[in-house]
Amino acid sequence: MGNEILKLRNIHKSFPGVKALQGVDFTLREGEIHALMGENGAGKSTLIKVLTGVYSKDEGTISMADKDNISIKSPQDAQNVGISTVYQEITLCPNLSVAENMYIGRNNNIMQNWKKMNEGADAILQSLDIPAKATQQLASCSIAVQQMVAIARAVDMKCRVLILDEPTSSLDEQEVEKLFKLMRDLK
Repeated sequence: MGNEILKLRNIHKSFPGVKALQGVDFTLREGEIHALMGENGAGKSTLIKVLTGVYSKDEGTISMADKDNISIKSPQDAQNVGISTVYQEITLCPNLSVAENMYIGRNNNIMQNWKKMNEGADAILQSLDIPAKATQQLASCSIAVQQMVAIARAVDMKCRVLILDEPTSSLDEQEVEKLFKLMRDLK
């Protein structure tokens, strides 16, 4: 496979009375797709939250590409180093358009130019084969398409690591297949 993008070494995280993570090691290379599986309470969500800056690790190191022992203290820090997360609960704004959801909160002033924003969003949607239009209200899209819009947003933000939190939990069989195809195409 490709070059190492992400390395976690000896990650520990405890809460009062609970050792949630103990000595976790994980390596991700370019083009790889991994699934974290385990019972409730196994630490999957805790690991994601440590990796994305929601929780601070108690010990261990996180390295990203050629940067060793990086500090991720917030979701913004994670995004700045190229880690994006699409959560199980859609965190987009259903009352806004698809394009607005793709660009909201960014510092690139694209939302001041509606034509450019819609053209950019349509280009990304088409390149990823997502069945939505930039000007369409997000609420009119299926849950699967909303999730794909969130993925398109992350991809457009130049993420190097994309974390999907239980991406298939609210999808039917056809929607799961579309999501898996999108993931394979992104590799």
